[in-house]
Amino acid sequence: MNNLHSKNWSEARSVKRRTLLAAAAACTVMPMGASAQAAWPNRPIKLIVPFPPGGGNDLVARALATKLGPRLGQPVVVENKGGAGGTIGTDFVAKSAPDGYTLVLASTSISTNEASGKKLPYDLEKDLVPIGQIGAGALVVVVPNNLPVKTLQEFIALAKAKPMSINFASVGVGAMNHLGAELLASSANVKLTHVPYRGAGPAFNDLIGGIVQMHMPSLSVAAPQMKAGKMRGLAVTSAERSPLAPDLPTAAEAGLPGLQCEIWWGLLGPARMPPEVVKRLNSEMNDLLAQADMRELLAREGATPRPGSPAAFASLIRSETGRWAKVIRDANIQIE
Repeated sequence: MNNLHSKNWSEARSVKRRTLLAAAAACTVMPMGASAQAAWPNRPIKLIVPFPPGGGNDLVARALATKLGPRLGQPVVVENKGGAGGTIGTDFVAKSAPDGYTLVLASTSISTNEASGKKLPYDLEKDLVPIGQIGAGALVVVVPNNLPVKTLQEFIALAKAKPMSINFASVGVGAMNHLGAELLASSANVKLTHVPYRGAGPAFNDLIGGIVQMHMPSLSVAAPQMKAGKMRGLAVTSAERSPLAPDLPTAAEAGLPGLQCEIWWGLLGPARMPPEVVKRLNSEMNDLLAQADMRELLAREGATPRPGSPAAFASLIRSETGRWAKVIRDANIQIE
């Protein structure tokens, strides 16, 4: 019995040794992280909005998260990390683990920040990877009701007749509505005076009161004020008219084709994210943007879906950065 027991134990150890060796060999063949990639996502995904709650960026992010989560089988949780014009939240994602569980809703500000020339805590091309564009929305040229102009051409004529007497509001130096107004001035060859505010509320109040004579907010933010008759819209800056204000001409239709610019949104992740994860996210986003309910959600925010590849989104970011760098340089804007 002892000899039989010893023989069985020896055979068992031999089988166990062969099993362990086979498992070890399999591990050497399987790429590192392949099992984790195959299982992605197996926990909630964090979507960072680098601005405070309630703005256009936040609304677009929450619309996307609501629809994207069920498609991925995991919740997409929106987290606001505002500050420094979007830099703080973007830097948080740039320094996060590149595993596909921390993403950032990028907007036009990521290009204007890059174009400003100020020192950023991240390298846009080295530390972040484009996933895809979500959509884009127009700015709108608005004036107070007491300004004696009804069209964009009448506004330009008034600005030419009284150089530097037209004050325009923005929500800060280097903000999109600041740069958009500078683009208007250069395209129309007029000279305007910039009045920066700390937020949209004070800027709107002074526009309605006639203290400033022009503002270029996003159409989605201005539309309720326009519909209430508190201010007058002159033109939108998109290539096509917006369903939020279908009677309002585009700047090109109003005689100023150089004033075409949009606020856009897309997804970025930390550099070195697994290509399979980037591809899956891009595919799900593009499919989602083709759905009627998602298009309706974006339309309520004045946005048009813009599905596309990661490479196309990277190209947009680069071209927008170059474009706004020229506006900043030509207008001699000093951004701290």
